[in-house]
Amino acid sequence: MIGPSDPGGAFQQVARTGAMFARSGLWRPGPPARVARQLAALKRWGTLLGGTWASAAARDPDRLALVDEEGALTYGQADARTDRLALALGRFGRTPRVAVLCRNHRGMVEALVACSKRGADLVMLNTGMSVDQLVAVLRQQHVGVVIADPEFAAFLQALPEGVHAVTTGAAMEDLIAGAPAARLVPPDRPGRTIMLSSGTTGTPKGADRHSRPGLTPLASILSRIPFQVHERVLIEAPLFHTWGYAMLQTAISLRATIVLQRRFDPEATLRAIDQQRTTALVAVPVMLQRMVELPPEIRAKHDTGTLRITAASGSALPGELATAFMDAFGDVLYNLYGSTEASWVTIATPADLRARPDTAGTAPPGTRVAILDDAGEPVPPGTTGRIFAANQLLFAGYTSGAAKEMRDGLMSLGDLGHMDEAGRLFVHGRDDDMVVSGGENVFPSAVEEVVLRLPEVREAAVVGVPDERYGQRLAAYLVAEPGAEIDAEAVRAHVREHLARFAVPREVYVVAELPRNATGKVVRRALRPPEP
Repeated sequence: MIGPSDPGGAFQQVARTGAMFARSGLWRPGPPARVARQLAALKRWGTLLGGTWASAAARDPDRLALVDEEGALTYGQADARTDRLALALGRFGRTPRVAVLCRNHRGMVEALVACSKRGADLVMLNTGMSVDQLVAVLRQQHVGVVIADPEFAAFLQALPEGVHAVTTGAAMEDLIAGAPAARLVPPDRPGRTIMLSSGTTGTPKGADRHSRPGLTPLASILSRIPFQVHERVLIEAPLFHTWGYAMLQTAISLRATIVLQRRFDPEATLRAIDQQRTTALVAVPVMLQRMVELPPEIRAKHDTGTLRITAASGSALPGELATAFMDAFGDVLYNLYGSTEASWVTIATPADLRARPDTAGTAPPGTRVAILDDAGEPVPPGTTGRIFAANQLLFAGYTSGAAKEMRDGLMSLGDLGHMDEAGRLFVHGRDDDMVVSGGENVFPSAVEEVVLRLPEVREAAVVGVPDERYGQRLAAYLVAEPGAEIDAEAVRAHVREHLARFAVPREVYVVAELPRNATGKVVRRALRPPEP
């Protein structure tokens, strides 16, 4: 990591950042008056979400910003609306703590931008959580205002006493229309953004992501992914998740046209790419799987030739899926690996994925990644260890006061993996998911990769279960391809052929579907054998 004591390195970093911004078109000359307004907005507001929107509106006020089922808004229109919404939030307190529970649509984006402009702390609620979980988060995070879609009526009716509710749609429009006649000024302090962990292995935790103005995160993305100014970006990944939120920030910085759909449907995604002439798609891996599974005649109905970039993150990308997607849609796939606590730490390009479909890629500039043993010492290439990373996106800690383990400025990501001689990272899975069976270490992800090569298997999840003799044994939960049958003994024989005997699942269950959260991660604690 380049530091202030390395002026030569700092100069190189600035030069690299400048080259990336020039390549993306961010430094493309424009009308002098608009460029002056853009720079003035950045100076006044900084590079927070509200500031990047204000600067984009100053430079390209008539550029199409948001497209959803309600129509379209320009950057200038949405800038004025979010100013009024930010002022209106003042009726709930000078800087209220706001929780947002919304699908992907303009109302959510406007709420996020307005909270940033207000300086309000923001709690991103997961649409897949139960009412009890949501209410518990409100109490834990001391939320004063909830902005939610009307479909979450049961949650809105259960709000704790004293928590104000604003529903998107008509109620939000009334709030904007009734905003006080005043000039919005930048907040005294930037609001914090609290993201919830995925909660696949327990209760979701609040990760405190202090706002860190700066251009380094954007530069790290542009170093690997060839985004351009004025992209047309379809964001299907949930905006409440770190991945979707980060790509929203990137799209705004690029003054992109952002296309949103409330719910994911694979054919609707292809239709949106075709009709909106989308150049970039932001998704989670299970969405890509559903797109690949569409019948060829359905895919052929929609022209996806404008698509230059498909960026995937949020859960593990199986190597078989990476290859299948690129075979179907071209070499446009980029895989980002990271976490709620660290954002992205490695990026795999299409060339990386063609060479090694199972790689998570390499660290972009400004990020350090290391594989350490249990004593905190680096291990040689090819050796499995614990994944640690450091960049300018590390969170400030959990709101409960807990923190992640740190080693020499590097934070534990909670995963196990290895790096090859080329510096490519390979993730084996969560360090607490590793199964020890008869004294042998087994990574469930390795077994899943092998099982997914069977043509009759559509999805797979492998977990460890208690065993009196071996300590733990493996159980496989499989979803069959439509019309196919899965033979448990054939699955075991296939695994035995490709992996060690202790990696063979003792139980093989065929289920209708795997329990997943809103970002597509398998909720392993919810896996249950089918009813007899």
